[in-house]
Amino acid sequence: MGNRLKWALILSAIPICLIFFMVVIVHVASTARMVKVYDIQVATLIIPADEETVARGKHLVEAVSKCGDCHGEDFGGKVFIESPPMGRLTAGNITSGNGGIGGAYSDEDWVRSIRHAVGPDKKPLYFMPSYEFNVLSGDDLAAIIAYLKTLPSVDTETPSQKVGIVMRVLFLLGQFPLLPAEYIDHSAPFSDAPPAEITVQYGEYLAKTGGCMGCHGEGLSGGPIPGAPPNFPPATNITPHDSGLAAWEERDFFVALRLGKRPDGADVDPFMPWRSTAKMTDDEIKALWLYLQTVP
Repeated sequence: MGNRLKWALILSAIPICLIFFMVVIVHVASTARMVKVYDIQVATLIIPADEETVARGKHLVEAVSKCGDCHGEDFGGKVFIESPPMGRLTAGNITSGNGGIGGAYSDEDWVRSIRHAVGPDKKPLYFMPSYEFNVLSGDDLAAIIAYLKTLPSVDTETPSQKVGIVMRVLFLLGQFPLLPAEYIDHSAPFSDAPPAEITVQYGEYLAKTGGCMGCHGEGLSGGPIPGAPPNFPPATNITPHDSGLAAWEERDFFVALRLGKRPDGADVDPFMPWRSTAKMTDDEIKALWLYLQTVP
């Protein structure tokens, strides 16, 4: 009986040991990437402070890049993922108030964070969608930074971030974009934005910098949203396919982006940031519509 009990204990301990070692491997492998140092030579960018530039930046932040969706309406920070197995991800306070980074950031820090998803400590930022903002023109990025530097102070201490075991596993499997810095060409120079006109080219620029691909996928054909819970509604197909916008007309697109309503009168999913796109100009929405008609 003694030997049987001993072997039973040994056999029952094997799965526990395997799980323990797997957890250790996942933790070590993920942490190694999370603390990687990115020594980026930040491109020189002059940040004007004139009213026109700040106004342009305000429009880009509120209507196009939608920074408030993550950082909160007052930009004082917000928790946007909190689940024990997944962890906690937050968007920080980016004002100059207590707990904010606005007063401490240099112009280079703003560029590094927004365009490269890398913080002043040269470590990658979590879940910062810089693969979208990386294609912003120098002028538009400068305008965004100019506006962010004028934000009213908000005194908010954002809770610390915690990356849980499930998030780490999904990250290692390539199923969760925890570190956008890994997807960016950090040596790419600034490109000029197309003229702000009703053209396919400007519509594509707005789609990329506005985060359309982040939810609807690179091909804009919809499907599961990266980082969303398994039970989260998939993004809609917004290509000209029969399952997408084939039956839509431009006026339907305007109503969806301005009022959050589908052609049949149903509400679009609340996750769709139509309250932000409602602030886009008529010409911007028309340009975006033109571009979507050209997507395969």
